[in-house]
Amino acid sequence: MANPTAILAEDEPILRAQLQAKLARLWPELEILASVEDGAAALEALEDRAPDFMFLDIQMPEMTGVEVARHVGARAHVVFVTAYDQYAIQAFETGAVDYVLKPYTDERLAVTVERLKAKLSSPPPDLGAVVAQLAAQLRGPGKERLQWIKASFGQNLRLIPVADVLFFQSDEKYTRVVTAEAEALIKTPIRELLDGLDPEVFWQIHRSTLVNVNAIAGVTRDFRGQAHVKVKGKDETLVVSRIYSHLFKQM
Repeated sequence: MANPTAILAEDEPILRAQLQAKLARLWPELEILASVEDGAAALEALEDRAPDFMFLDIQMPEMTGVEVARHVGARAHVVFVTAYDQYAIQAFETGAVDYVLKPYTDERLAVTVERLKAKLSSPPPDLGAVVAQLAAQLRGPGKERLQWIKASFGQNLRLIPVADVLFFQSDEKYTRVVTAEAEALIKTPIRELLDGLDPEVFWQIHRSTLVNVNAIAGVTRDFRGQAHVKVKGKDETLVVSRIYSHLFKQM
């Protein structure tokens, strides 16, 4: 029987090294396939190596552990390594995922190891519901979904309904907001938009691109296997990063 495998994602090098060392002592059979510093690298490693487990720090640059878990789906068991307590733990304790609260002791990590060993014989659960609950908790009370985008058209300010947006795309210092009828630039970065948009409606398909799933007309692949999204009513196609290609495997 093959040894169990894992990917570690933690943006603090010292903490990442400590976690790897502790796991080596507590679970010598566990093979660490990759130890990375951000969420995008974690997803790259997931695509390449297909681990049994992923240890994800919640607060990472480029992509948070929660965002990574949204794309993990049911492909690996997830353990969040987090400094959050109280409301966050409520989501973790649904049983779909485990958590290790920083700063953690060897004893606490040993409990997680035993839980993971017990999960080896069962398929990973789909994290959709748990991640949605956690994302809502992390947004904080009273922070609602974006309904409108404020954009400047010349000297005029216009409110664009979010439902009308076909896609958002980073354009140097600005973000393009593209609708069927018009296009505008806003200063809100993609990362900040992600916090306010419904992830079931707006999919991140590239570090710089969010697309409305209702606006997807189809998906094509070039000779290298690179996926491209065709948007309804537009000649422009949107490139899909490899780390998000799993979203379109059924298409």
